[in-house]
Amino acid sequence: MARAWHLKSRPDGMPTADNFELKESDLPPVGDGMIRVRNRWLSVDPYMRGRMNDVKSYVPPFQLGQPLEGGAVGEVVESKAQGFSAGDLVLHMGGWRDEAVVPAQAVRKLPDLGAEPQQFLGVLGTTGATAYFGLVDAASAKEGDIVFVSAAAGAVGSVVVQLAKAKGMTVIGSAGGADKCDYVRSLGADQVVDYRARPIVKSLSAAAPQGIDVYFDNVGGSHLDAALAVARNRARFAICGMIEGYNQREPTSLRYLMRIIAARIRLQGFLVFDYQPRMDEFYREMAPLLKSGAVKSRETIVDRLEQAPAAFLGLFRGENVGKMLVRL
Repeated sequence: MARAWHLKSRPDGMPTADNFELKESDLPPVGDGMIRVRNRWLSVDPYMRGRMNDVKSYVPPFQLGQPLEGGAVGEVVESKAQGFSAGDLVLHMGGWRDEAVVPAQAVRKLPDLGAEPQQFLGVLGTTGATAYFGLVDAASAKEGDIVFVSAAAGAVGSVVVQLAKAKGMTVIGSAGGADKCDYVRSLGADQVVDYRARPIVKSLSAAAPQGIDVYFDNVGGSHLDAALAVARNRARFAICGMIEGYNQREPTSLRYLMRIIAARIRLQGFLVFDYQPRMDEFYREMAPLLKSGAVKSRETIVDRLEQAPAAFLGLFRGENVGKMLVRL
C-alpha cells in the first residue's frame, strides 16, 4: 500500500509533529492520461507553512485529513499517457508520499541537462528559478549593483548570491552563526553579516556604508527593516518570502517603512509560478553556470519518508544549508 503524510490538525504558531499523520491507502487505478510515479526525492519548503492555515492565498490551503502536497522527483512505474513510459524521471507536485497517481498534464519530464535528478528540486527547479527571476526580473538587478540577500545560506538565497556574483554585482549576505556565514563567503559574497551576533540594522549599515541597490527578501521582519534603512534612492526590493513571520501570531512592525517614499523604493512581490512560460530561458541561463562551477548546488538531505515532517520543521530552526530534501 502507498503511504502519505496527511495534515491532522492546523498549527497554532510553530507546527509540531502532532500536526502530521502518516497513513496507508490504496492508490486509484491508472486511467487514461494518468501515470503512477514512485517518488525518489521530496522537497519541503517554507511556503508550505502558509498552506497549513485555513486562509485564502495564492494557493489553496491543505485540507485536514488529506495528503499534503509538494514538489517531488519520481520514476514512472506505469503509464497510460502518451509521451511517458516506465522508467522516465519526472517532476510533479505529488510529494509527501512514496507513490502517487497523477495526470500527465501535471507532470514534467526531466530535461536532459546532465544534472542529478534531485537538482531539479533545487538549483534547477523552483528554488533556482525563484532566485533567477526574482533577481533579474522582479528586482531588475544589473551589473554593478550592490545586492543584499537575506537567508543567504538557504535554498533560494545561496543561489541568489552566486547568480549575482556571476552577473558582476557586489553581494552582501546574511546568515545565522559562524558556520553558515563561512558558507556564504565560500559562495563568493563580498560581505557577510551574522544576524545572531548583533542587531541586523547595525550589521548591515557597517557592511554597506554606501547603501544597497537591491534587496532580495527571504526573511521579512527585521531584515526588511534593515534593508529599508540602508537603501539607496530608487532601490528595488524583490519580496520572495518572509519566513520570520510565518509562525508569528502578530505581524512585525517596520520602523523604517516611511523610507519607501523618501528614497522612492520599489517593492515587488513575485511568485515563481508566474514565470513557468519562461523556464526554457531559465534552463539556458542556469545549466551552463552549474556546469562551469560558477553556481554550485548544495543540499541538506534527510532520509526516509517517515522523517519528512522533521525535515520541514528543521527549516524554521535553521537546520538546513542550501536546499532541504527528503530522500526515499
